[in-house]
This record gives sequence, C-alpha cells and structure tokens, in this order.
Amino acid sequence: MSPEQCMANAEIQQTALADPNSYVIQPGDDLSIDFYLNPEFNDQVAVRPDGKVTLRMVGDLKAAGLTSAQFASVIDKAYTSELRSPDAVVHVKNMPSRQVYVQGQVSKPGAFPLETGMTALQAISEAGGLTEDANSSAVVIRRDACGTPHAIRINLASASAHPDKGEDVALTSRDILVVPRSTISNMDLFVKKYIRDLLPVQPYATLPVL
Repeated sequence: MSPEQCMANAEIQQTALADPNSYVIQPGDDLSIDFYLNPEFNDQVAVRPDGKVTLRMVGDLKAAGLTSAQFASVIDKAYTSELRSPDAVVHVKNMPSRQVYVQGQVSKPGAFPLETGMTALQAISEAGGLTEDANSSAVVIRRDACGTPHAIRINLASASAHPDKGEDVALTSRDILVVPRSTISNMDLFVKKYIRDLLPVQPYATLPVL
C-alpha cells in the first residue's frame, strides 16, 4: 500500500471516529447516484481503493471519508457547469467494508454486518455461539491504516463474566475474530502463525476452520 493510500485510509478512520452515528463512505462501497430532474445521469458506481469514483462528464471525485449527503454536495458542485439543478442524491447500496469476520470454533463462521457498538461476544453470538472445542481465549485481527495486521487477545470467559470491566473488545470494520481450538495452548505462537500464513489473502476471503 502506498503512503498516499495509508494517509487516505487514516483520514477515513478519523472521520468515522469523529461521528460514529453518521456512516462515512469507504473504499469498496457500492453507490447509487440519482439525479431526479436529470435521470439520464443516474449511475451505479463502486468506490475504488483510492477512495474515488468516476462519473460521466466530470471525471474522478473523492467519495471516501464523506457521508452520503456530503458527497451529494460534492457532486452538485461538480455538475453545476453541466446541469442547471443537479440535486444529486447518494445512496449506499452495499457496504462490504461494514462487515466483521468470525472464524474458527463457532457454529456458523462467516461474514456478518457490523452493527453500531458490536463487540466480540456479540459477533460470536451472531455466528451461532462457541463449539465444544472452542478455546477460552480468542483473537481479533485488525489492520491499521496501512493494512498491517495486529492482534488483540480476548479472554472470553472473563469478558462474559465481567461485562462492566470493558474486556469485551468493540469491533471495527473488517476485523477478523478468530476462536481457535482448546488444544492450542500457546496463543502467542498461534497469533504469529495465523498472521504470517493466513492473512496475505483478502480479509473477506473464506479462511480455514481452526
């Protein structure tokens, strides 16, 4: 990932944290752009990794890091020389970036929509709960703005028994929550091996069951 992409991703993350109740567009999102007075300009576009989309007659516009309303204003400004009254409306149709991935010893591993305030225990519940072979510890793999993976360990028993102590980790977009088998005793070695061997694939790919 280039330094420019790192900076762009960091900017998007900062915007999202500043106003967690207002969804900001992110790379990978599918957008529907409607011009109600000029429907011939309606378009369906995907936000590229650089955070931009390409629209007819105006070229590239930056969408990532903006809310739908903010990006609609950017589109209106870009089209003022082409249309008398653009009045664009932006709808986020698909948000693959707003997902978390639960792998390993859960009943239904896979990708799940990231709800506001979702924690690791809630994600495990969405995945059908733990299996009988589940370890008492889990790991959240999280990529920073430059795509480098980092591990956050969770003691599941303690997090469940003491919800008021904040041990249950709040998840962010594209986190991977891994629950290994109970026979894995050295979690540090497991984390290193998992990051080294499995994470070169895209974060939304299906990972092996552990």
